[in-house]
Amino acid sequence: MKESQVIRSLAALAHEARLRVFRVLVVAGPSGLTPSTLAEQLGIAPNALSFHLKELSNAGLIHAERQGRNLLYSATFPAMNNLLAYLTENCCQGESCIKAPSSCQLP
Repeated sequence: MKESQVIRSLAALAHEARLRVFRVLVVAGPSGLTPSTLAEQLGIAPNALSFHLKELSNAGLIHAERQGRNLLYSATFPAMNNLLAYLTENCCQGESCIKAPSSCQLP
């Protein structure tokens, strides 16, 4: 993963609302959630949520898929796993000081 992408991802997550949105989408899994469901669950105004979804999407951490008349947002698990791998690469100078985080496996 390139440093520029790491910086974009971390910058997108460095906001309370965006971090909360991303965590909810990770929990939701590949099926994703609609913006209205996200807004209701998180108590975020729809116009503010739209801005945060755009920022997370531009960072490559989430993506939207149209299903009928609805947009479903879901976490981009490969991007999340790449970010975690980058952050833990060469941890403790190669010593096994901590258990490396497992990658999220999709069904």
